[in-house]
Amino acid sequence: MSIQPEGENLRKAVKWISEILKYEQEKNSAKLVEEACLKFDLTPIDAEYLSNFLKNK
Repeated sequence: MSIQPEGENLRKAVKWISEILKYEQEKNSAKLVEEACLKFDLTPIDAEYLSNFLKNK
């Protein structure tokens, strides 16, 4: 099993969120996940992955 997310859009969303958090660490996690889902057309499962990613970061 790979720790890298499956799906190009999900990988892009992880990179996008990581870039935002470099400069704005206090940014609301739930809001970031919501924005990423809309921006990258992600599924609910992808949203759950992003939420877990942010919790573990």
